[in-house]
Amino acid sequence: MVQSVTLDTAKELIDAAERKAEEIDNPMVIAVTNSEGNLVAQRRMDGAWLASVSISRNKAYTSAALDMPTHELAEPSEPGNSLYGLQSTDEGRLVIFGGGYPLFDEDGEVVGAFGVSGGAVEQDMEVAEAGVAHWETVRGDEEPPEVAH
Repeated sequence: MVQSVTLDTAKELIDAAERKAEEIDNPMVIAVTNSEGNLVAQRRMDGAWLASVSISRNKAYTSAALDMPTHELAEPSEPGNSLYGLQSTDEGRLVIFGGGYPLFDEDGEVVGAFGVSGGAVEQDMEVAEAGVAHWETVRGDEEPPEVAH
């Protein structure tokens, strides 16, 4: 079981997301946090917006803190719904639009989170999903090797 995303793994995830950002020709800021939403690594691509530095970090924080992708918070936080005003809590750190995703271990526990900002919400989500997809392939590598019989 993985306790938290390591720095080396965070760098790999950021590399995967950056390749997607380059593919769609949109500079991004990409952040990876641990399970508590504390920053492990962050990269600002050349030409990415300065505001995206805090937005990407806050997207990852939100996903780690609430164990869910940020785009799933949009509807519940609309006026009249149960989470209305959510984005104004937690010192303004909660983000209610797409680009943040939790990273789960094989037992379904949050061990980190991913946040991307710098384009349209759909682009942020696409780039973040590339990092999450890479996580799905590497998280098994952090398990102990099997003992041969």
